[in-house]
Amino acid sequence: MFRNMVTSLFKFDRITTTDPKAKELRRWADQMITLAKRGDLHARRQVMAVIREKNVVHKLFNDAPARFGSKAGGYTRLIKVGVRKGDAATLSMVELTGEPVESPKEDKKKAAKPEKKAAKTEKKAENAEA
Repeated sequence: MFRNMVTSLFKFDRITTTDPKAKELRRWADQMITLAKRGDLHARRQVMAVIREKNVVHKLFNDAPARFGSKAGGYTRLIKVGVRKGDAATLSMVELTGEPVESPKEDKKKAAKPEKKAAKTEKKAENAEA
């Protein structure tokens, strides 16, 4: 059960669940981040035993040293949200601390698109003038 929750936490950076589940999830998530900061092959295989989606593991191992490198713990935050309407269970939101790191691939894609559009507009303007 916690494998899916850990995967969802690293995929979406925050999830809402019941308070006891959130407290247990925090233990799992902190351990996965500690392994990702270590970054060796054995740590990657241990994380892959828990998180079954390769793209999530890849994202975790790329972002963890930059996002959590200076911290020695406390990678997750629990925020009490309230109670669930149906059964009055206490809900908590679990989120990752630290600033999200943008990958260089996304920056290149974002930067390349406006340049292409600007170049096309300039060509159209030159053709219209001529």
